Amino acid sequence: MKKKYKLQDLDCANCAAKMEEAIKKIEGVEDAAVSFMTQKLTIEADEQRMEAIMDQVVAVCRKVEPDCKILR
Repeated sequence: MKKKYKLQDLDCANCAAKMEEAIKKIEGVEDAAVSFMTQKLTIEADEQRMEAIMDQVVAVCRKVEPDCKILR
């Protein structure tokens, strides 16, 4: 299942790349893309576990960029 989320307060392209790399390592994630220019996260993951996966994604993103919020 593929979903898109709006990001708020993502400050730099380097942080976006770090977030994308970390998200791709989460179990159940097939693919992920974080765009600094459009401030969007696109994630493809196991539909049955999407809520749990997104909780992990939020935690990972908060580690990399504490001010960044994923609007869901």
